[in-house]
Amino acid sequence: MADEEKVTSSLHVKSGVTSQHDGMGRSSVKKFSRKTTLSIDTEAYSYEIKQGSRLHLAKAITFIESTTSEQQTIGQQLLKQLLPHTGNSIRIGITGVPGVGKSTFIEAFGKMLCNSGHKVAVLAIDPSSSLTGGSILGDKTRMEELAKHPNAFIRPSPSAGTLGGVHKKSRETMLLCEAAGYDVILVETVGVGQSETIVRGMVDFFLLLALTGAGDELQGMKKGIMELADAIVVNKADGANEALAKKTVAEYKQILHFLAPSAPNWTTPALAVSSLHDRGLDKVWETIKSFEEKMNYQHFWQKRRKEQTIDWFKSMIVDRLYDDFFASIERKQTMKQLEQQVREEKITVSDAIQELFSSNSYK
Repeated sequence: MADEEKVTSSLHVKSGVTSQHDGMGRSSVKKFSRKTTLSIDTEAYSYEIKQGSRLHLAKAITFIESTTSEQQTIGQQLLKQLLPHTGNSIRIGITGVPGVGKSTFIEAFGKMLCNSGHKVAVLAIDPSSSLTGGSILGDKTRMEELAKHPNAFIRPSPSAGTLGGVHKKSRETMLLCEAAGYDVILVETVGVGQSETIVRGMVDFFLLLALTGAGDELQGMKKGIMELADAIVVNKADGANEALAKKTVAEYKQILHFLAPSAPNWTTPALAVSSLHDRGLDKVWETIKSFEEKMNYQHFWQKRRKEQTIDWFKSMIVDRLYDDFFASIERKQTMKQLEQQVREEKITVSDAIQELFSSNSYK
């Protein structure tokens, strides 16, 4: 075969590349560097947070929300140092059905408060995927103007499978924001659901956003969630929708008249707002301040907060038991075996649970 044929033949194999970009010429044994222990000056961090540093506040929240024990320890150390500087805010929970305009309302409401001298922290909870566990966390995009305001801080967090439309560390995050000087905390939940009421146990004022046309919506609205609401706000009261919004407010007022009040000597109001045109937002704030004044006068404000702290204590016991339960390797192996037996229908679920809790791996 001629030299020219050797070059053009499809069977010709050229010599390999001698460059080491593909690992050739190197040892096959990978070298791992020793992992350095994470260490920060918590006193300096705490000082920066108290001075209003949003960067340090964001990092502190990351420590609190972390699933690694090392970062969790740092987060708890920071929280302990900052605890004396917390509690000086109004905590407002905002919920409503998907599409009601929670983000639009929060941006308009937050800008109004910021422009009047308040410092506003928004804790926005995004639903986590049940498949991947991921979240979009797009609240800073939806609240673009508020995110740019120097008096505002927006922190999106995934629900991470936690029921109630909030993150399991939302309470700690609120305390950090208070220590940073934010006097209004807005907690935006995932949306109204059966367990959405958990947010009521961590805020001072619970605001339920509703759409116009209460008739259809009320069919799916839980009576319990309405009884927990300190105010109902009918959003999108503008344009051709304004007249319908006023009618919806009247319908809610009639319904609320037959429901138990959310707090002693408090009549839950129904209000109409236009977040698009900034109408009615001042009335919402006046309602919240009126509620605070009345509850303080009755000594109910601090009583509710103390009860919420006890609820927090109990919920953390459950979280700790859950984490400790699944931390055991032996228990995981026992569970895997029982899962296979349940899958093959060799044992009932009830018997599998009984065997798991009576096994040596549980003791």
